[in-house]
Amino acid sequence: MSANPLFDLTGKVAVVTGANTGIGQGIAIALAGAGADVVLVGRSAMDDTRSQLQGFGTRVHEIRADLSSTAPLAGIVDEAVSKLGGVDILVNNAGIIRRADAVDYTEADWDAVIDTNLKSLFFLSQAAGRHMLAKGAGKIINIASLLSFQGGIRIPAYTASKSGVAGLTRLLACEWAAKGVNVNAIAPGYFVTNNTEALRADADRNAAILGRIPAGRWGKPGDIGGAAVFLASQASDYVDGVVLPVDGGWLAR
Repeated sequence: MSANPLFDLTGKVAVVTGANTGIGQGIAIALAGAGADVVLVGRSAMDDTRSQLQGFGTRVHEIRADLSSTAPLAGIVDEAVSKLGGVDILVNNAGIIRRADAVDYTEADWDAVIDTNLKSLFFLSQAAGRHMLAKGAGKIINIASLLSFQGGIRIPAYTASKSGVAGLTRLLACEWAAKGVNVNAIAPGYFVTNNTEALRADADRNAAILGRIPAGRWGKPGDIGGAAVFLASQASDYVDGVVLPVDGGWLAR
């Protein structure tokens, strides 16, 4: 439970997708630390995340689901409502990346990335949004990217998807803010995750990236937690449609 009631999430139910590792795991831990009950959603086992949530005294429920299609999305919301009593917070974190030069990029890779990162994000937001709108309250937090602001290289579908996430965040905020549902996004910078393993393994790219980050280091999953708790809490009740960079100063340079 948070010492500051503005950030206290006790009694709230948070659904976090892609919660098995990395940023999703970091967010789940932060929300539980603020008092939220957490529904962990992922396509692989989430034993490590579950073990790290022990000791917070909050409820944890796990849903195994592959978000590369829309098939499981309505069921995720229904199960969260059935098992934990509702959905107060949705964190759309699940995402994939496929790297290739634009001239060589395949339609299969394009569709895989867009389906997971953008299409499923929208339709899970829709399913959760229907539940939240019916009770007049809720928080949706999308995980955008620095590529919501920049072009990048060798990741055309990822850049398109994350630009789309920023746009959908603003659209949903415009439609739902007056109905009690806050929709915002976090744009992580360069974090130590599975998606950035190839970059960190490339000595030249790793050095170039570190040289551009004013903080002088890659982000750790725990670095994202404070922003997530803020956007999930009543402290952000008048914050709508924001894409908040958590990037060690990358965009400032």
